Amino acid sequence: MTHIRSIGSHPAAASLWAATASDAPPVAPLTQSAHADVVIVGAGFTGLSTALHLAEAGVNTCVLDAHAPAWGASGRNGGQVNPTLKYDPNELRRMFGAKADALIQTVSTSADLVFSLIDRHHIDCDAVRAGWIQASYHDKGVPALHRRAEQWQRLNIPVSCLDRDEILKRTGSNMFAGGWLDHRAGKLHPLSYARGLLRAALSNGAQVHGNSPVTQLQRQDGKWVATVAAGATVKADQVVLATNGYTDALWPGLARTVLSANSFIAATRPLGTAADHILAKGETLSTAERLMIYLSKDRDGRLLMGGRGQFRDPKDRSDFLHLERSLELLYPQLAPFEIEYRWSGRIAITRDFLPHIHQPEPGLTMALGYNGRGIAMSTSMGQQLAKLLCDRSGRDDFPFPITPIQPIPMHGLQRFYIAAGLAWYSLLDRLSKR
Repeated sequence: MTHIRSIGSHPAAASLWAATASDAPPVAPLTQSAHADVVIVGAGFTGLSTALHLAEAGVNTCVLDAHAPAWGASGRNGGQVNPTLKYDPNELRRMFGAKADALIQTVSTSADLVFSLIDRHHIDCDAVRAGWIQASYHDKGVPALHRRAEQWQRLNIPVSCLDRDEILKRTGSNMFAGGWLDHRAGKLHPLSYARGLLRAALSNGAQVHGNSPVTQLQRQDGKWVATVAAGATVKADQVVLATNGYTDALWPGLARTVLSANSFIAATRPLGTAADHILAKGETLSTAERLMIYLSKDRDGRLLMGGRGQFRDPKDRSDFLHLERSLELLYPQLAPFEIEYRWSGRIAITRDFLPHIHQPEPGLTMALGYNGRGIAMSTSMGQQLAKLLCDRSGRDDFPFPITPIQPIPMHGLQRFYIAAGLAWYSLLDRLSKR
């Protein structure tokens, strides 16, 4: 049985996570106008984490989402909890000088925050903290990965360099030449985790409304007013826009600051003992090549393979063949694989591969652009946004740079950008292996 039949209209319905998640707390649409201190647009990881941390601080918070909470990529990603950015400490210091230290600390502890929230709120989401492997297929790429590890080691962060033998033992594949292991990282069931954050936010007094698309955002008499499609409104002192890869035209120019790219995932049927040697300790894996793929196992022994796909939403099995072929190349002894689930979700990619935070008007904050590192970074972002909104003294201690809204030039060609980028990076990877 293949779970792809409804992926065009509702990708979450086709996913492994939707089929195996914990029950969702009931949240009703907004039908009556309300007041709040803070209104949050978007009930993914960023919105739910912000709401939880605000509610714990006693702030009256209301979250509005066009669909069910975690309907977007928060409920459809690969489940990897990686406390990294594209850039390592040395690069961040060159970019931001002395201000980089707070950012490095926030990034480095982002996985700690995820797993502490899971423990504190008793979130049942199959959490395993056994580390993340970044691997290279060829010898030329290994020294760069070892240099990444060495930067973090100098900060007393628990990471390890892996040679060809060590990475074979951990991954069960002889396709890799080496890499590094970040022991801070882990994995979880992303939809169950999001629903756990939702449950915790609700229990602390936050209001959350699904199926309540915000159609207008405006200032009236010193307040922000968010109007949903049904006509009800929420008046608030502060607004947070947390829509990431599903950002629309609600605020002028914001959607054009990111490329909204699809991440495709395929999951096999449970493989039983035949796959015991693959990521045997519960690690996750991604490749360092430009055209990245990522891999993990779920609690039932399914292999999950993810990677970038076409800009459009997938239509049929053929859109996932590149993932299935990758699995067969990595583990030919187990081929052919029977794929049980196929699904996708949209991530937001920024030009500089950093999260973007904007405050274009007083009381209005926007956060988006996690570049495929959403679980750890957006959870941490929610905590930091809550601190920022509660701090009346200013934003000097906020670890992320706050920047103006700068749309990507010729953003209307993003379909072309993504298609051309996939082809170009695939070519570069092939050439670099010669």
